[in-house]
Amino acid sequence: MQEIIDWTPPPQARAELHGLDGAPAAQVMKTFNTQHGGKLSLARVWRGTIKDGDTVNGERIGGVYKMLGAHQDKVDHADAGDIVAFGRLETARTGDTLIVGGDAPEESASYPRAEPMPHLYGLAIHAAKRDDEVKMATALARIHDEDPSIHPEQDSDLHQLVLWGQGDMHLQVSFAKLRDRYGVEVAAEKPRVPYREAIRKPTTQHGRFKRQTGGSGMFGDVQINIKPLPRGTGFQFTNSVTGGNIPKQYIPAVEAGAREYLEQGPLGFPVVDVAVEVFDGKYHDVDSNEMAFKLAARLAMSEGMPSCGPTLLEPIMEVHIHAPNTATSRVQQLVTGRRGQLLGFEAREGWKGWDSVTAHMPQGEIQDLISELRSLSQGVAYYSATFDHLQELSGRAADQVIEDRKAFLEAA
Repeated sequence: MQEIIDWTPPPQARAELHGLDGAPAAQVMKTFNTQHGGKLSLARVWRGTIKDGDTVNGERIGGVYKMLGAHQDKVDHADAGDIVAFGRLETARTGDTLIVGGDAPEESASYPRAEPMPHLYGLAIHAAKRDDEVKMATALARIHDEDPSIHPEQDSDLHQLVLWGQGDMHLQVSFAKLRDRYGVEVAAEKPRVPYREAIRKPTTQHGRFKRQTGGSGMFGDVQINIKPLPRGTGFQFTNSVTGGNIPKQYIPAVEAGAREYLEQGPLGFPVVDVAVEVFDGKYHDVDSNEMAFKLAARLAMSEGMPSCGPTLLEPIMEVHIHAPNTATSRVQQLVTGRRGQLLGFEAREGWKGWDSVTAHMPQGEIQDLISELRSLSQGVAYYSATFDHLQELSGRAADQVIEDRKAFLEAA
């Protein structure tokens, strides 16, 4: 009994331990969007008494409820230590601190707060019916409200909406909510990998765009040098034109044309680490304009880049895998089996009997990594991953990626 008293003090003692005093306060543990009753914020009262109709963080509480499964019993108030649901707090989010009479309380940072779970598994999704796209976006926002570890992310680079969660089953539950609660059917697929391409060799290329349509025509003529740059440098553009062969007002159009082409290079992917230098060209007093020079630059890039030795680059992630040390050897085999490079492992600080394995792994190999990690560790291992660098990919694996990309572009 003494152990219970020591380890589970009353709410007031716990609040004092954390240095929390002042107006009545509660903390949101979870939110629910009910079909007919609106939003409910399940909260634990830290101190004081919170009554129906009180204003917390600038919003009026629209009901206080004791919860038993799906059953709700309305009550007048909740005291310190109670776990209740507050109705109609539209701006409240999981983890938020609610203070009576408060607006945006700075002291909320003092309260213990669970960090969102890391994203471990993602699927690219879209509404099965195009007309449901807006409804799907609203439904996903509500599902994220209820469960912050479900996170929709718009990938502007790949033009995909990726829904992240803790695993395939976690996402399947969310798909069931979308279907049963919000009437939205979704289609899901493996997210595309953001491959890039680079070049190995320099070249010089001439590009001319000329069109005559009766009145004023279009004329632009450029000569450019294309050369590779060290990995991670990005794109560089240099103007070396002398003698006014290309008027200065057209130079930005030349750069724009080069940049536009690099969005999809010879292999079908964005090109990185390239330098383009325009060193000569011609113009016409009447027919030249910005669009003509932009198109001339694109033409020069499209004709010159294939001869520069284009090569495919794949993103490599730095992965930290945390697992019981009884599974460490199997984790290492899993990493090497997925084209990973082991960087080392060590005992995890503060976790008795656990190891942390660090490795470099291709992004394309970690899509379903969490499933295998859980399988070999009785469901407890997990990982985190951050982008580290781009690495050349060759051989049959590169050929397959390029073939798949070509098929995708043709279908689009």
